[in-house]
Amino acid sequence: MASRRHERQAETRLQVMRLIAQNPEMSTRQIAERAGISNGSAYYVLTALVEKGFVKLGNFASNPRKGQYAHLLTPKGIREKSLLTHSFIERKREEFAALQAEIEALEREAGLAGEAAPFPQTGPKETARD
Repeated sequence: MASRRHERQAETRLQVMRLIAQNPEMSTRQIAERAGISNGSAYYVLTALVEKGFVKLGNFASNPRKGQYAHLLTPKGIREKSLLTHSFIERKREEFAALQAEIEALEREAGLAGEAAPFPQTGPKETARD
């Protein structure tokens, strides 16, 4: 099984690739904001994706801001995104199954097996007003 750090890195790469696929014109800053990572991390991930051949940079010929680039997934990048998505789904299914097993064990332990567990009260009970 991969380390937790490796899993987080793969999830970040997948998230960045999904953002690029949705909007190739998104800036590095926008990618960072949407992915919940720092600008430096977004730049690092994008640079790594370009170096690996998963993303290609292209600039907008008609854009007056010549420094703005489009991040385009290459065929190799589309394949990698697909593999990362598959791994992500499998990992989440495993986590889900483990959580279900833990919940069932806790329900048996608490004597709630086979019953629908009531939702805990979060505040004082409301009283009927006339």
